Amino acid sequence: MTRKLLGDILVSRGHISKEELEEALRLQKESGRLLGEILVSRGLVHPVTLYEALAEQGNYLYAGRDLEKLLASIDPGLVLRFDPRDLLDLALFPRRIENGVLEILTPFPDNRAQDIWLEETFPQVPVTKILITPYELDWLLHFFFKERFLAEATTGLFFRAPEESAASPLVPWQWGTLTAVLFVLLLGAFFAPQATIRILFAVTNFLFLSHVLFKTIVGIRGAGKIEPIEITGEDLASLDPRTLPVYTILLPLHREPKEVIEQLVASIRSLDYPQEKLDVLFLIEEDDAETLQACKEARPPYNVRFILIPRGTPKTKPRACNFGLAFARGEFLTIYDAEDIPEKDQLKKAVVAFSKLPGEYICLQAALNFYNPTQNLLTRLFTLEYSFWFDYLLPGLFHLRLPIPLGGTSNHFRTEALRALGGWDPFNVTEDADLGMRAHYRGFRVGILPSTTYEEANSRIRNWIRQRSRWLKGYLQTFLVHTRRPLYALRASGIRGLLTLWLFIGGTPLGYAASLMLWGVFFTWLATRGSFLNAYFS
Repeated sequence: MTRKLLGDILVSRGHISKEELEEALRLQKESGRLLGEILVSRGLVHPVTLYEALAEQGNYLYAGRDLEKLLASIDPGLVLRFDPRDLLDLALFPRRIENGVLEILTPFPDNRAQDIWLEETFPQVPVTKILITPYELDWLLHFFFKERFLAEATTGLFFRAPEESAASPLVPWQWGTLTAVLFVLLLGAFFAPQATIRILFAVTNFLFLSHVLFKTIVGIRGAGKIEPIEITGEDLASLDPRTLPVYTILLPLHREPKEVIEQLVASIRSLDYPQEKLDVLFLIEEDDAETLQACKEARPPYNVRFILIPRGTPKTKPRACNFGLAFARGEFLTIYDAEDIPEKDQLKKAVVAFSKLPGEYICLQAALNFYNPTQNLLTRLFTLEYSFWFDYLLPGLFHLRLPIPLGGTSNHFRTEALRALGGWDPFNVTEDADLGMRAHYRGFRVGILPSTTYEEANSRIRNWIRQRSRWLKGYLQTFLVHTRRPLYALRASGIRGLLTLWLFIGGTPLGYAASLMLWGVFFTWLATRGSFLNAYFS
């Protein structure tokens, strides 16, 4: 009997028109993807409709529609024997063994890797494959394994490498050193206050000037006109849509209004990348009903999946990203914030750049800037700062082969390398800077992607102070974590890498603290005409 064509089934059922089928077949020829993926990603067919048609075409059963009934039919004792990472990679879910036959739920039944795994895991056991959609597979894995996923997302790095985690702020020798320094300062303040204050100010000035000098040298080196990675129009034009990899986009969302979600969906649709090769994950906290409802009302395309992050602490962006990383299907992965508007060809540029670079490059950092630079004085200053950071500092670090602290968005990763690195530290509030340092110590490199993502600059002082305080806290956390093992840091990155850690990462919070102290002394001197300060600063 001749096997029916999927398109003919959908047309005969009235789900798509002949014209829509012809357009989808044209896109299939261009992209090399499955017809069903194209129809779903373009919003022409609902996933359940597609899988009902696939079941008819391949003579399979389809188990979806009624999730409660499906859940009741699953043997938890069978499911929980397996590593959820294996089930995700293989896109299968063991349902039960009934009458000696193993029932497997899967969106992709014609999968040789599945067959090999089943033969090795269940030798001599007959297998029946039953269809479910990829969304139903995610839902089942989330239902049965969310505690495992959450534990890995929250404490995975801490248990694998506690010395790299900010879960504990200081190790014993750091506590001892801090206590000793404070004790010496107290003794000095009591027995020799003038000398102590002069020494303290001399050390502060030396460290502050060293920090400024380091950034100046790096910025001058980054001011060269040579792009860190050159990507031409010919490079982009030569990309074959059929060989473009699946690209995962992680979008951590929290308390986002409907208009922001609508802008986000429009931004996804406008990307110059085949929609059927985009794997978009909206990462939503389980108790954030407002954002979840806004996402539903925005009606995103079917290449968007909602991943609910279970309740727990710390409730941070890196924890959500770690949870989402488990569900990522793309060869490459990037992170955007809800209000981000990346340049349309950014993903293609990243694919070209990764193809030109050796495997040691785990990540590419795109530039960030603002779409409201002239709103007020604060946004103008923000724009100047970001322009210096991404146009001069980061390229300078790249050219000098120094560690690059990543920005919080528009980082493009090789997905498996990111998993091997352990993902993000959920206890570090600048998890991106920490990840850049860890990558450098493990022998990976970070490249600079010649593309820009635009976001909204803080226009209010209060929000700016809150954001800047978080950044400074995170840089201090990163500095303390990576100074726990000074000999390891020296061996892994050399003296220049160690200087980057001390003068760039550690120097950033020190620079702000020193500025406040020095300006405070200056204005006090102005207000008092010297008075008591003259005794300390002759």
